[in-house]
Amino acid sequence: MTLEAYLAESAAVIRAAAEAISQSQIDAAVGTVVSALKAGKPLLVCGNGGSAADAEHIAGELAVRFLHNRRALKAYCLTSNPALVTACANDLGFETVFARQVEAYGERGAVLIGLSTSGTSANVVAAFFMARSLGMKTIAFTGDARGPLSELADHLIAVPSAHTPLIQQAHLCLYHYLCMKIEEQTL
Repeated sequence: MTLEAYLAESAAVIRAAAEAISQSQIDAAVGTVVSALKAGKPLLVCGNGGSAADAEHIAGELAVRFLHNRRALKAYCLTSNPALVTACANDLGFETVFARQVEAYGERGAVLIGLSTSGTSANVVAAFFMARSLGMKTIAFTGDARGPLSELADHLIAVPSAHTPLIQQAHLCLYHYLCMKIEEQTL
């Protein structure tokens, strides 16, 4: 595959996401996060592999800044503490690494964002169950398969593709937009 063909395929997935995901879906997710942050509640973010890097990216954009200097927002990435993640994986099992942290840091009115291109990552699904039990709102970024996260999410942002790298590229565009709108409403 040539670079031009790859970039064209990437652009096609992003264009398909623009058609499949409505402005009202994104606005509702933004509103949920903004309401929580304004009430002093945390935003927790998790994912595995490339989606773990995306989770760190989201938390960094919100805790530090995206486009504007403003107060820090209470955003935490659940993959960022290797001692905690590895202790939990070793002692309780890898499927619990996010749920355990949601139990520790989550609370009623807080929000959990989970990124899983398949929508089936067991540790992200477990975190969503824990979040629901605490009265938290949930936002899932998935691909076309959607998986169990689609059933558990208050807000589903599903990219219409089954190709993981292309889904992640679209997720980047979508969560940058999400961060921009959150920042605009919390200045």
